Order: sequence, then C-alpha cells, then structure tokens
Amino acid sequence: MTDLSAPVADSTANWVDTHAPVWARPFLRLARMDRPIGSWLLLLPCLWSAALAANIARDNSKLLSTIALFAVGAFVMRGAGCTWNDITDRDLDAKVERTRSRPIPAGQVSVRQALVFLVLQLLIGLLVLLQFNRFTVLTGVASLTVVAIYPFMKRITYWPQIVLGLAFSWGALMGFAAILERIDAPALLLYAGAIAWVIGYDTIYAHQDADDDALIGVKSTALLFGERTRAMLTLFYAAAVVLIASALWQAGAGVWSYLGLGAFAGHLAQQVVRLRIDDPGLCLRLFRSNRDAGLLLFAGFLMDALLRS
Repeated sequence: MTDLSAPVADSTANWVDTHAPVWARPFLRLARMDRPIGSWLLLLPCLWSAALAANIARDNSKLLSTIALFAVGAFVMRGAGCTWNDITDRDLDAKVERTRSRPIPAGQVSVRQALVFLVLQLLIGLLVLLQFNRFTVLTGVASLTVVAIYPFMKRITYWPQIVLGLAFSWGALMGFAAILERIDAPALLLYAGAIAWVIGYDTIYAHQDADDDALIGVKSTALLFGERTRAMLTLFYAAAVVLIASALWQAGAGVWSYLGLGAFAGHLAQQVVRLRIDDPGLCLRLFRSNRDAGLLLFAGFLMDALLRS
C-alpha cells in the first residue's frame, strides 16, 4: 500500500508534511504547496507590473485589489503548472533521484486523479481571472499556450529556460493590462527583463540535476553552459537590470524605483559571486534567494507608486 504521508526526497520541514490531512498531502505536493518559492517567483513580475502601471497612472485605487487577485492567481496557476509538468514528466521523474518520490512516480496519485486536480485548479484560476477587465482576461488566457508546451522543451532544446521565462514573466504584462488596459513599451521592456532574470535563476536551479539530466538525455542551460555558467549568469542578470532600467526610464519612474533596482542588482551580483555549480545545496539556496531580490525591486516600485499618486 502506498504511503500517502511520505514526503518527496528533497522536502524540508513544511506544513504539508506535518499538518495537512494525509489524504490531501499528495495533491498539495503536486501543486508544490510544500515549497512556495515558485509561486513567489511567478507572482513577483505581476507585483512589479502592477506597481509600475499604478505609478504611470498616478492612481493607486486599483492597486491593492489587483495585488490580492494576482497573489491568489499565482499560487493556483503555479500549482496547475506543476501538476501538468508532473503529468508530462512522470517517466523522467522516475529516473531522477530528486524527483522519483514525487506523487505520481511514487504511486501516491494516479494520472487520472492528477488530471482531475489540474482541471479543478484551472477552473479556480479562471474564476480569479474573470474578476479583471476583458483585456486582462484575454492576456491571461494567451499565456496558457506557453505554459502547456514548456514541459516538452527540455526534450528538444538546451534552452527550455527561455520558454520558462516566457511563462513565468507573463505577469509583467498582466499588471499593465489590469490597471492601464494596455500593454506598451515599459511593459514589454519589463517583460524582457524578467525573462532574462528567469533564465539566470533557473540555470542555477538546473545545476542540482545536471548529472541526472545528462544521463537520461534531458537538456538545460545548466548543461549547455557548464563551467561557463558564472559568465553566462552575469550576462543574463546584467541584461535583466538594463532592460528593467529601460522600462523605468520609459515609464518616467521616480528615484525609489531606481533605488529598488539598485538593491535588486546588488542581490543578483552577490549570487554570481557566491555560485558554485558543484554544490547543489548552495544552488538551491541561491535560487530561493531570488524571492528576496524580487521583493527588493517591488518595494522600490511600490514606494514610488504610493508617493507619486
């Protein structure tokens, strides 16, 4: 009999493993509720975009409600994305030490059950999305194609991180759609900067599985860059900072936004300095630290929006 309470191999102390009902634990793990860092990383471009759009509009009346809806949507849709990823990758996950104890390869959840759970999450996500204007709804729906194809990219290209960047950075467009009902140059520059950031931090994350990925034929920028990872990380993180600075310039942002960007850049720089690709534990810590980097940037954007409204 499958033990539904058994955690995944690389889990740390979390509420799912210790307090959630036993029957619900496999589904919560499918949605990665036991490791919310991915939801934070999906949410952060949404927060940046909403605050920058409010700054442009000189109007914060929609900002709080927009942030609240984005927060719910990010956690639900990240869960849906992870569930879809686990369904499509179940055979690959069974061959990797870190992922073989995930709910589907471990036998805790059947593929059919996972599909039903996926549909439920998508319906909740749709309910959240329908609270926005029509333009935002259409913008959000457009992201689903990128999300759907992402799990297959690692089979055909060494650049799956680009597709992940397209998906995880979509929120940089959503804030403008929700508050300004348009997507203009600052939004596109912010989106491009977020993509570069995602490519950087997910390369760090991918180094945890580089050896297993090489054995089973899965591709990633970690394998592509190898010993050149520090130089490539510098390139992508620098691109992120320059593109976001260009977005701020186009938006006519104030000094607080640039201070937030400076703190963000400093955090990324220390990641580059500390990186050791042969230390999986450090790679995971640096990856997770990007939540703090993103929050520093958001704090600057938010302060700017609040003071200039």
